[in-house]
Amino acid sequence: MKIRREIKIGVYLVVVLLLFVTGINYIKGKDFFRKHRVFYAKYDQISGLVEAAPVSINGFNIGNVSKISFESPKSSKIIVEITVYSTLDIPKNSIARIFSPDLLGTKNIDIRLGDSPIAAQSGDTLMSGITATLSEEVSQQVAPLKQKAEGLMLSLDTMVTVVKTVFNSQTRANLQASFEHIRQTLNNLEHTTYNLDTLVYGQRGRMERILFNIESITGNLRENDQNISNILNNFSAISDTLAKAQIAHTLDDVHTTVMSLSATMDKINQGQGSLGLLINDKKLYNNLESSSTELNKLITDLKLNPHRYLNFSVFPPSSKRMQYQEPVKK
Repeated sequence: MKIRREIKIGVYLVVVLLLFVTGINYIKGKDFFRKHRVFYAKYDQISGLVEAAPVSINGFNIGNVSKISFESPKSSKIIVEITVYSTLDIPKNSIARIFSPDLLGTKNIDIRLGDSPIAAQSGDTLMSGITATLSEEVSQQVAPLKQKAEGLMLSLDTMVTVVKTVFNSQTRANLQASFEHIRQTLNNLEHTTYNLDTLVYGQRGRMERILFNIESITGNLRENDQNISNILNNFSAISDTLAKAQIAHTLDDVHTTVMSLSATMDKINQGQGSLGLLINDKKLYNNLESSSTELNKLITDLKLNPHRYLNFSVFPPSSKRMQYQEPVKK
């Protein structure tokens, strides 16, 4: 029995179609002829991850990304479907981490195995994570340097502006004058050092004699070391004698006497006591002076006219004779 041509063509088309679908799924990472498990991971963003991206554990490829879709029409969460062909048990707390294996920005998924004793089953959702790419890490490291460089450039620009402002024509002229003064100062210093050198050279013999005298003095001191020691011992003995002489007690007595004298003088100045009244009471002083004057007159009259006070006559003297008369001043 001959097979009709149409049946052959139909079978051929079905085989080609199966091979085409199988090839497309193989390219997408789906292999219907191998046993596999499907896991899911939820991400806020996938950083350029595409379908058929490899999935590995510790660098060993165990599957691929079979599908990427949004969680729902109202949610921006992204669900990534992971197809795993390995029979390795994956703990339930494992992390499906998106990472970049090269500098080109390619995104793969690496499953970091957890420590849970419960293995994840096909259809479970794994925890998710994203590792920064090498370029992102470099950018993070370079960003502070970039900010510092920008700040440095700004500071340099400000410094240049300040320098331009400060170093105007007047300032430059002042700087030139300052450098000229410095040059003159250096010339004067050179001239001074030359004169000093000349002076030292001219007075070399005198300096040698001075040094010789100093050496002689030190020699004499060395030779009279015993005498100097005896003198110092004598001074020490004298100081010990003075220390035992109760000078402190004597000074305390002197201090007490001075304080008493000071208190006495204070009382005299305040008018206390006879001496204080005599010094400070002007009326008493005047009375004493007046009494002294009268006593002086009485003594003078007694010398000049003793008959007024001592009368040995039988007849009493007349009242005119007994009357007091001022002595005649010579």
